[in-house]
Amino acid sequence: MDSRVKIKEKLRPFTQALPDILNYQIVTKALICIWLYLFSRFFNALLRSSGRVAVTSGDWKFLFTTWQGILILLLGIASLFVYVAFDLNSKIVLSRNLVTGQMVSLEESIKEGFFSIGKLINLRGLLVVLYIALIAPILGIGISISATEKLYIPTFISSVIESSVLYSALAGIAVLIFLALGVANLFILHGTVIDDLSVSEAGRQSRRFIRANWKDYVKQNVIFILLISGSLAGIAIICLFIPLKLITLLPAGPLSRLLTIFFVSAGTVVSVLADLFGIPLYLMKMTQLYYSYKQGSEYAFREIKREKPFRYKQVGIALLIVIATAVMVMYIRFDHFFPPDTDVKVIAHRAGGNEGGENTLSGLDAAWAAGAYGSEIDIQRTKDGYYVLNHDSTFRRVAGDSRKPEEMTLREVKKLSVDGEPVPTFEEMLISSKGRMVLFTELKGHTADRKMADDAVELIRQYRMEEETVLISLKYDLIDYIETNYPEMQTGFLTFASFGKTAALNCDYLGLEEESATTDAIDAIHKEGKKALVWTANEKGSQKHFLCTDVDGLITDEVSQAVGLVRELEQRSDLDRMIDRIKTMF
Repeated sequence: MDSRVKIKEKLRPFTQALPDILNYQIVTKALICIWLYLFSRFFNALLRSSGRVAVTSGDWKFLFTTWQGILILLLGIASLFVYVAFDLNSKIVLSRNLVTGQMVSLEESIKEGFFSIGKLINLRGLLVVLYIALIAPILGIGISISATEKLYIPTFISSVIESSVLYSALAGIAVLIFLALGVANLFILHGTVIDDLSVSEAGRQSRRFIRANWKDYVKQNVIFILLISGSLAGIAIICLFIPLKLITLLPAGPLSRLLTIFFVSAGTVVSVLADLFGIPLYLMKMTQLYYSYKQGSEYAFREIKREKPFRYKQVGIALLIVIATAVMVMYIRFDHFFPPDTDVKVIAHRAGGNEGGENTLSGLDAAWAAGAYGSEIDIQRTKDGYYVLNHDSTFRRVAGDSRKPEEMTLREVKKLSVDGEPVPTFEEMLISSKGRMVLFTELKGHTADRKMADDAVELIRQYRMEEETVLISLKYDLIDYIETNYPEMQTGFLTFASFGKTAALNCDYLGLEEESATTDAIDAIHKEGKKALVWTANEKGSQKHFLCTDVDGLITDEVSQAVGLVRELEQRSDLDRMIDRIKTMF
């Protein structure tokens, strides 16, 4: 038997399982959507009863200090259990059926997977669910649920960790500990679902399996991943990369555009299907290994005899019809779906980003010279009531002085030097930016209160810069106060995370941290007639991603890089335009 035949034999149980997996995915995703719909309705009703439309990072205490918040937390935890039941447990039941050749109805299998979650309703089970939902996606290793697969450590936290050797070391140790726990307990869900073990018994069994078979587990995983990724790579090369390469040899025109749309669309469909089948196929392999380690020798897949063969031909024809229809729509409205340039505005972080000194007049000038649309600054109040620029709680980092702005007079602050120049006042920044840039002014620190808001508005009015200034803050109550009392002012609320109808918050701009700035979030903000900002995107790939979205502004330290990317986007081919846009959707 040659190597190709061997590979085909190894893959046959997985390819034969594709119809069953597709049915499972459709039904379980539908059930999850129904649950999410019901949950969101109740969630929003609880928020309305508390006088809120959303819970944000600036209002997190609400979750622990009100009965509505506590109930929302409990519902959130319940949702994690529901997700594990449908997203993982039901698929483990499916994997068991496919590996062992059992003929069990779809309804019965899903019901079994759902009720097996009862084994996890205890303290140990809660820890398992929290690990799967919160720790695994952050580590990027292991199996997690779809609801939290894109969970991340916010940039403001990761930057603090990276800035300190001690913090980095502690974070590294924590990662190793969680990684070891995850690997040792890989088969916990298999034990509770397949063998009806308690969480503690399933954990002990899993750790025993891993200790005895860790070398084989690593080997089998590597082989499986190589087989699957190699098969997908072969399909991609034959059906996507080679055709697209040949298309580039054609002269630019209607034919090359039409072929580009067709093959990129087909490639996107294949990518979506690979994502749809990926976790279930891996769970099949995990389940085979579970049985192998349990019996002490390799467990052979049992063949399932189906009453009716899957109609691959009909499904393929239907898929081609869908793709062809989508191709024609995209061809007719190509510039609408794949814009040739970007309308995203580049905004310098802390006055000039890396173009100049932090929160300085020269930084502002440098950002303007680099082509920035606007500049984000931070203001705090001095002891004698003036407003000066500073980001941190003290001047230690930028000027070597450990005092806070509120502990100093303006005269004392002016004696400090940031990159060789005095600390500027808010008034000086207004004068310098007038007629050139939009000033996104963050009300910062302990002195960010209503007095600061009133004073800032008065200065902005004094220089007639209502259209050239946006008052922003992490404190929603402060932004709500400004928007309510000074409707002519532009306002923006910055949030690290939010739940509920965030787009309905009382402000003109919503500033989202990179990972929370999804297409859905941006669309929701625009539907409310508001503008969306993303902060702080510094990596080239991240900047390009957001420049290809419908976000309104990009706050960054790398201003020149972002402005350069804006120019580069105008020179793209049809293929690049399609790929860049599709990437923003996933």
